[in-house]
Amino acid sequence: MARDLPKSAGGLFSYFARHRTAANLLLLVLLVSGLMATPRMRAQFFPDIVSDSISIGVTWQGAGAEDVDSAIVQTLEPALLAVEGVTEASSTSREGSARIRLEFEPDWDMSRAKADVESALDTISSLPQDADDPTIVQSSWSDRVTDVVISGPLDIQQLGQFADEFVMRLFDQGVTRTTIQGLAAPQVLVEVPTVNLIQYDITMRDIANAIAQEVDADPAGDVTGANTRVRTGVEKRTAKDIEQIVLGSSPDGSTLTISDIAMVQDLGMDRGRSYFVRGNPAVSIRVDRSQKGDAIAIQHVVEDVAQKLELTLPQGTTVELIRTRAEYISGRLNILLQNGASGLVLVLGLLFLFLNARTAFWVAAGIPTAMLTAIALMYVMGITFNMISLFALILTLGIVVDDAIVVGEHADQRARLGLPPIVAAETAAQRMAMPVLAATITTVIAFLGLTAIGGRFGDMIADIPYTVILVLCASLVECFLILPNHMAHSISDGTTVKWYDRPSYYVNIGFEWFRDRIFKHVIGWIVQARYAMFAGAVVLLASQAVLVISGTVNWRFFSSPEQASITGNFAMLNTATRDDSVAMANELQRAVDTVGARYETEYGRNPVTYVLTEVGGNAGRGLAGADTKSADLLGGISIELIEADERPYSSYKFLGDMQAEVQNHPLLESFSFRRWGSGPGGDALDVQFYGASSDTLKRAAEDLKTAVAQFPIVSAVEDDLAYDKEELVLELTAQGQALGFTIDGLGQVLRNRLNGIEAASFPMGVRSAEIRVELPDGEVTSDFLDRMQLRAPSGAYVPLADIVSVERKSGFSTVRRENGIRLISVTGDISEDDPDAANEVMRALEEEILPEIASTRQVEWRMSGLSEQEGAFLSDAKTGLILVLLGIYLTLTWVFASWTRPIVVMTVIPFGLVGAIWGHYVWDIPMSMFTVVGLLGMTGIIINDSIVLITTIDEYAKDRGLIPSVIDATADRLRPVMLTTLTTVFGLGPLLYEQSSQAQFLKPTVVTLVYGLGFGMILVLIVVPSLIVIQSDVKRYFVALRHSLGAKHMRVKRMFMAAVALIFAWLAATLGAVIVTDELPAIIQNYTDTFGLSSGAGSALALFLLGAVVIVIVLTIATHAAQAVTWVRQRRT
Repeated sequence: MARDLPKSAGGLFSYFARHRTAANLLLLVLLVSGLMATPRMRAQFFPDIVSDSISIGVTWQGAGAEDVDSAIVQTLEPALLAVEGVTEASSTSREGSARIRLEFEPDWDMSRAKADVESALDTISSLPQDADDPTIVQSSWSDRVTDVVISGPLDIQQLGQFADEFVMRLFDQGVTRTTIQGLAAPQVLVEVPTVNLIQYDITMRDIANAIAQEVDADPAGDVTGANTRVRTGVEKRTAKDIEQIVLGSSPDGSTLTISDIAMVQDLGMDRGRSYFVRGNPAVSIRVDRSQKGDAIAIQHVVEDVAQKLELTLPQGTTVELIRTRAEYISGRLNILLQNGASGLVLVLGLLFLFLNARTAFWVAAGIPTAMLTAIALMYVMGITFNMISLFALILTLGIVVDDAIVVGEHADQRARLGLPPIVAAETAAQRMAMPVLAATITTVIAFLGLTAIGGRFGDMIADIPYTVILVLCASLVECFLILPNHMAHSISDGTTVKWYDRPSYYVNIGFEWFRDRIFKHVIGWIVQARYAMFAGAVVLLASQAVLVISGTVNWRFFSSPEQASITGNFAMLNTATRDDSVAMANELQRAVDTVGARYETEYGRNPVTYVLTEVGGNAGRGLAGADTKSADLLGGISIELIEADERPYSSYKFLGDMQAEVQNHPLLESFSFRRWGSGPGGDALDVQFYGASSDTLKRAAEDLKTAVAQFPIVSAVEDDLAYDKEELVLELTAQGQALGFTIDGLGQVLRNRLNGIEAASFPMGVRSAEIRVELPDGEVTSDFLDRMQLRAPSGAYVPLADIVSVERKSGFSTVRRENGIRLISVTGDISEDDPDAANEVMRALEEEILPEIASTRQVEWRMSGLSEQEGAFLSDAKTGLILVLLGIYLTLTWVFASWTRPIVVMTVIPFGLVGAIWGHYVWDIPMSMFTVVGLLGMTGIIINDSIVLITTIDEYAKDRGLIPSVIDATADRLRPVMLTTLTTVFGLGPLLYEQSSQAQFLKPTVVTLVYGLGFGMILVLIVVPSLIVIQSDVKRYFVALRHSLGAKHMRVKRMFMAAVALIFAWLAATLGAVIVTDELPAIIQNYTDTFGLSSGAGSALALFLLGAVVIVIVLTIATHAAQAVTWVRQRRT
């Protein structure tokens, strides 16, 4: 029996039902709030996923990766891991530097975290003397809006000036996060041959100090009363000026200038990373936004500035935007909006078919009211318009009218029974308040369970529960405070059928005929055959479980929405030159042109819209080990394709054809293509090896790369442990020590000669220029040990080879650790065009390839990337499901004031899986994380019909028998049950047939809800009536049990007790024996062998059930025989 509504709540409902001004004023406030908030809402593709982290960097010039790891990382990590709030630490040691990244708990006070990190670093005093002090950088979140490329047949310096102008104009318009790429900082290089250093007895440090003193002119002060200012020196920053700097003078008055001993030159701005578009030089400007920035608004500003700048540029120079987000975001959001509008039309059509026009209008009015109210609250909470939040709004299109349907339909029914309109509306609101409130609370609890999912994917889907809950809460307000007043006036508008009510009038005549003539009889049959019906539902559920267990319906955790971008990167061998890298970049351009032309012939359209090649760095995500390469040996290509919906093939196919077309350069070392995706997903293939030495881990990684090469759908496979340069370890010999050399002094001189010295830096326009003193490239070669001369403290020069001993070592360029454990990662892409093939790759990895490598190499492994996130997601989802079920049960316990009735209500939850799994099978799509999202949401929605139905049954059972109550209540609630389900199904229906590739990742949720709720409605009408009567039967059986235990007829009592004892004994002999000893007793085993049965748990369970049935049958026969004998004796006496 459901609880009654508190009187105070009923009074509030009555007030709003009877006062039109109050109801309309509240309606106006809600609508205006939403309308004002809507244009202020920011739009984006996915919600922002911001992780709080702090990076600690330490520079130690000249040190190898192993030395950096042992002397810096292993010294700092223990103290940093002890900082409060740290959840994960990862470190990377490279030649000359270390970087440690600390991740903190969500919503942690990062100011406090930074202070704690500083305090932890202050306690460490054992870092190498030559190492710089640690630098602390708090993470600054950013998101790419677009890339602007300025290209043309001009000098790179001119293009750089245009880029500077463009950035300044953007800054004036409020766009402040820009990064110019493709330009090297101005540099003046002073090259000093060693022979001149010896001849003039001068060091590189002396030259650097002399330059530093002449670069700036210092103010000396003002002359009092003379109105003059004094400056000392003249700024000497050009190559010509630096050549004239005096290093010393002779007694005869002659001077030694830099031009006497060195060659000074201004280096061009194209010496580092260079971009090319159609063979012309180019400069790229990346535009980012902050967490509060609006991507669409920022791009519009960039487009406007670019258009105006292009008008002022020389002919042939272009300003183009690539990787734009505005059209991408707007187009995808429009897809959802169009589907939402279609769903809204279907919902309205359904309402007008089953409800009279006035009732349908006011019920439908709840949709914009609740939606606009929710949007106002979303704006206050900082939730943006994105694919996830808009999907949540579409999801609630049908749910939002469920409450109004129940209240409005009940008011209409009460009015037809003769109640005055106001009283009918009040009564409907009060009578339906508790079941509607319970249904809403359970739905809110179900979606609230999604907040239990943490990590990046939890952050991504967080907008779903919050948006749905806001809409449902707004719907409750509209349903009970606004709708009753409008319903009262709608009902009072006469009883004559108007022309606009004729569709619903005729539909309802047919519906009522079906309900009274057919449906009631069907429900009667279902109740009579309740055990068979319930068993059939269970069998149906089991059959769908078989589809999942057998692999007929696959599982694919996350399929990233495809972006129209591909990047390719390459690295050349160390013997190559920059010209070789340029040749390889040109080959990539040729391959793109060839494949594009081939696709144009085959498909009628060239898919390539833009190509940007580069030399001096990698595009997008760089190759592993690229940091140890000279910039001149790196290159890449960025390819923009037409949108995925405009081509019948995926970017994976184009990527594969590109790889096949490229002709490798003879000096090419490594090369890979990657496609871009959306969302927070990591690498589809990401395996981490740990628990062994670096050499062993590298061999394991090579084994894995060889093994996955057999799968054509796997691409861009690489590991992050690249081989380092050969390391020469120098130790002073006895002769070197005798000459007065020290190891520290030797190290300082060698660093200066091998790496050069930054003499000075100064501002030049918007950039910072530098002056460097270096040896000529020809002297920094592999034979420098034999050629280099060093000055001893006595003034004599001796060969370096005479004063040191040399030990050669080889190692790796990086050392990576996570939480102190050294590891190596192997990453790659897996094509999602064929889910079955992708699942086969993952199965082979986890069951065959990785266990074999682990056994052979004696290493530990774990799946990272998407696999790791999948495990965390499913674990959190399981926790969320448990909390959801517990919350729903406790809510229903309060509503029904019963501990057993909620179990009947919740029994329908697993049967929603029937439709959900069948839907995935019909549409041939794999289940994914969004299936889990749909299942959690469906848990709360599917029991709403059950709550309303059982509440009505309990109400009817007050004054009539149970079975008639079940039949009548099920028939009477058929229309609201059907309408509430169909509105949700129709609201999502258009998305079910959406062909856009960008919306496909949401389809598992749509299929789960549409098919789960559709099948669930049918099963609710079958399972719930059956269970209600079965519950009554069980209650009677327990009453009979109590009577049997307390029976005065000792013979019946003894027979009953004996039967119970026999059943427990048979349980112990079958299932109990198998559980304890893993086999059946010998006597029973002999019989099972005769019939060919196994001795497993399945056979033991079958034997127990068979034996229990036999004992019950024998007991029943014996009981009836005893009663017959007793009856005969009584007749004789």
